[in-house]
Amino acid sequence: MIPLSSRNLQALALLKHPSSSFSCSSLSRHASFVSCLHSQAGQISSSNSTNNKNGKKPQQQERKYNSLNNGRTPYNICFLRHGQSTWNRDNRFIGWTDTPLTDDGVLEARVAGQMLHKSGMLFDEVHTSLLRRCIRTSNLVLMEMGQEYIPVHKHWRLNERNYGELVGKNKKEIVKLHGQEQVKRWRRSYDEPPPPMTDAHEYHPANDPRYRLMLNKIPKSESLHCTMKRSSVYWDKVIAPQLQDGKTLLIVGHENNLRSLIMRLEGIPREDIINLSLPRAVPLAYRLDENLKPLDRPDGQLDEATGFLRGEWLGGDQAVKEILDRDHKQVYDTSIEQNLELVDGEKQQDKWKSWMSVVTVGGDTTDSHSSDGSSSNGQTASTTTSSQNEEPTMKAMAHPGIQQEQHGPGAVQGCHYPAYT
Repeated sequence: MIPLSSRNLQALALLKHPSSSFSCSSLSRHASFVSCLHSQAGQISSSNSTNNKNGKKPQQQERKYNSLNNGRTPYNICFLRHGQSTWNRDNRFIGWTDTPLTDDGVLEARVAGQMLHKSGMLFDEVHTSLLRRCIRTSNLVLMEMGQEYIPVHKHWRLNERNYGELVGKNKKEIVKLHGQEQVKRWRRSYDEPPPPMTDAHEYHPANDPRYRLMLNKIPKSESLHCTMKRSSVYWDKVIAPQLQDGKTLLIVGHENNLRSLIMRLEGIPREDIINLSLPRAVPLAYRLDENLKPLDRPDGQLDEATGFLRGEWLGGDQAVKEILDRDHKQVYDTSIEQNLELVDGEKQQDKWKSWMSVVTVGGDTTDSHSSDGSSSNGQTASTTTSSQNEEPTMKAMAHPGIQQEQHGPGAVQGCHYPAYT
């Protein structure tokens, strides 16, 4: 067992005994959103689909659980970035490197699971990457929701973008070397990839056995455009068909891979996407129409945290805005020498008080977990948060909806790998 720091013990105590005494006034719109999460949606029966002789869309079966839509749509999806990993903490470019969650990252993932649990959402399936910071986040979220039984699909097309030669380097040191504007274009622009990774790079994905069957698909560097090329294949062949079948999906991903999916979903222009960033471990929930286009938020406005999104941050817009401001300073403000991921215990406790107060906004609900972390069957949820005890995935696990692609002879502009057909 890995001993927890005092601040993590405090945060864990808050997770197990969330107090309702903390102010949530800045998150009142989230409270109104949660209050509408009490209606049924439809789920298409696969057996009916097989037996339908008239070729018509089968009738939807009534769900046994709450959904996002208040009866308006059966199409729901939620995006969630993973919790803090060791290289997030150290402010290093990560890419496809398989960095584990920190103890704080474990707590972030568990709080995200509590947000989803209290919102009344339940999922049919989870889709995530081959990297353990996402896989473990998925597992922790499902544990908090009491939904460990649902399928979790892993695929390399949902991996983070490859940061090329920048992988492993400190972000702030790269800003000092190349300037804020250049680094921002590498990190956030649509079509400018970082310098490509050399074959001898210490963290080249070809050295990882999970990619041994797909060496020719490993990119040397990726822009957001490149990332969207591969994530769109997964969306079109797996995610979209499942949504159209009435399934409610959770996508646990990485910032740039999720940005590529959300850019497409929201129709964000290429010139604007450079200004979209996503926080760790705050669920972003969408209701979609029959064409899988986002429906408006309950308030009819775009989110206040980014100004781009019709999805609903379950942590509240103000909390997300504060996190994104902190993350921006962590990378770009070279006048700040302190690592903002390593806050003192008091500030860390305050952060978890704030987040756990968000979890309690929706009030108590009937569930399978008691306030002390024990489930209805008398078993107690594990609180061991070792960041080193998870074995890596040893091979690419292809979803049955995706077959091996045949690559064309050309290359996507700016992407250092063959084009997709």
